[in-house]
Amino acid sequence: MLNMDDRLRSQIGFMLELDKMKTLYRQTYVLNEDRKENDAEHSWHLAVMAFLLAEHSNQPVDVLKVMKMVLIHDVVEIDAGDTYCYDAEGNKTKAEREEKAAQHIFGLLPVDQKEEFYALWREFEEAATADSKFANLLDRLQPILLNYTRDGISWKEHGVYSDQVRARNLHSSEASDDIAAIIEDIISDAEAQGFLKSR
Repeated sequence: MLNMDDRLRSQIGFMLELDKMKTLYRQTYVLNEDRKENDAEHSWHLAVMAFLLAEHSNQPVDVLKVMKMVLIHDVVEIDAGDTYCYDAEGNKTKAEREEKAAQHIFGLLPVDQKEEFYALWREFEEAATADSKFANLLDRLQPILLNYTRDGISWKEHGVYSDQVRARNLHSSEASDDIAAIIEDIISDAEAQGFLKSR
């Protein structure tokens, strides 16, 4: 058995559990291969966006905290699975499944880190603070950019309507007027080009 104390053993166990994120595939395609991105790639991309785009936040944000949020926001999908944002049926049970998963996965950590990680995850989910609103904005922007750049590939696969994307991004301007404007431009152009269906 490796010679380490219980705290380090718990931390390493949690880190090894996170490796499962590399095999959890989302509905969004990567740009340069014919495959969908996994949760680990998505979270990494958001973390880079957090410090890259922080200057566009309407309010000052704690960039390190936003990065922590986006790096762990999808950890619960290890147990709960990835629920597609436009899957009305799956979203009915999403909160319950993810809460149970959060208790289990963050429970692998030492108590102080369990509490910190769970609090960050809850803050992200509630999207009530400037930090969490900006983190959520990034989580919505990234797949829009990838979908738009890939000619709406996953939107077309799932028959997504422009009004669904608008509804999902309704509160974007609370976090960033600049980015909200880009999102609206993308939705309008995607609709015009037939990447998104219109009603």
